[in-house]
Amino acid sequence: MFNKTYKVIGVMSGTSLDGIDLAAVEFTVFNQNWSFNILEKETVSYSELWVNQLKEAVTYSEEKLNQLNENYTLLLGGIIKDFIYKYNLQDIDAVCSHGHTILHQPQNGFTLQIGNLPKIAEIVGTKIVCDFRVQDVKLGGQGAPLVPIGDRILFSQYDYCLNLGGFSNISFEGKNNRIAFDISPVNTVLNFYANKLGLDYDDKGEISRSGNLNSNLLNELNALEYYSKSFPKSLGFEFVKEIVLPLIEKYSIAIEDKMQTFTEHIAFQTAKSIPIKNGKLLITGGGAYNIFLIERMQFHLPTMKLIIPDSELLEFKEALIFALLGVLKLRNEINVLSSVTGAKMDHCSGVIFKKN
Repeated sequence: MFNKTYKVIGVMSGTSLDGIDLAAVEFTVFNQNWSFNILEKETVSYSELWVNQLKEAVTYSEEKLNQLNENYTLLLGGIIKDFIYKYNLQDIDAVCSHGHTILHQPQNGFTLQIGNLPKIAEIVGTKIVCDFRVQDVKLGGQGAPLVPIGDRILFSQYDYCLNLGGFSNISFEGKNNRIAFDISPVNTVLNFYANKLGLDYDDKGEISRSGNLNSNLLNELNALEYYSKSFPKSLGFEFVKEIVLPLIEKYSIAIEDKMQTFTEHIAFQTAKSIPIKNGKLLITGGGAYNIFLIERMQFHLPTMKLIIPDSELLEFKEALIFALLGVLKLRNEINVLSSVTGAKMDHCSGVIFKKN
């Protein structure tokens, strides 16, 4: 007999490097109907040193990566422990942690999320469910996206669920299956150029709005091979570093023009990825604050109702869903969909570490 109520902490660090999201969540399940209540939440920003390390880690040697993994596990464990203490969280069933993606090469049978070493259970002092992607890649899947089963279980009232983070991803029901895939880079590119202007990000998209569209660059971006591939498909930072940025950098144009053109590219590819262009589209992730980007999406999707929720759900949806993935693992229920990742079968992914 399974618990009907679970009190867990979901932990997520995304490729946009804006920090570690933590959400203490209470789930209630009755007759396979799930509801949730976010009890506490917080985003802990990275230091400049950590931002630089996480950006550069894609170039690290195996030895240096192993050391980074050790150090990041200590950092993450300490942040989770402080979160539990700060909010006096009692009777936690588990901490469900994504870690931070450094390498994602499913085509080579490999993905690495740091911060998922067994010692994290000792640091935090409670059961940890983590490392959700590796098993899927071993089963021939993309290891991503993992959020769609949460979209199906918790947000079925929306026709489409779109997340705008370091990359964008979308999920929806189609042909009796959940379909989901990464659409394009978003904040990995926009933040890169905002950083060149001495800013952390493009507030409300105002810098992008001030630029001019370069149609030649836009056409080249839209012609990239990834966009013609059928799903399942997923993106990693390698795609940005090796393909997208070198392409943009060929153009000797103002940074504002690069940002406006890339914003248009995101909006165009988002609209292109949606098969039936009406209904309700839930938008979450930091990119939802980019007013100019949302306006361009609405331009390309004139009959779609774009829904941006309150800041709690907008910012903590991924942490919420990784909390759910951890609970499903504890229940030994499917938490990764093969229709989404391309794995050989639906499966129950993640590893469980218990404190000694």
